[in-house]
Amino acid sequence: MKLSRLFQPRNPQFWLLIVLNLLSTAISYILRTRDLPTLPVLLLAGFAIANFVLGLRIALRLMADEH
Repeated sequence: MKLSRLFQPRNPQFWLLIVLNLLSTAISYILRTRDLPTLPVLLLAGFAIANFVLGLRIALRLMADEH
């Protein structure tokens, strides 16, 4: 696996990884700056964790890809 393989602008998975990172940033900003009720906080935290797991899987796939 090579870390340099993450940057693949012609691969749609690269752009999905970028979007997931931006979404995680937005979610963490909302969680830190807003005083939300418990249910929305739990839902946003769940989305953030799912984003992390999906982003990690995509990143590992991109680093292992030899195309």
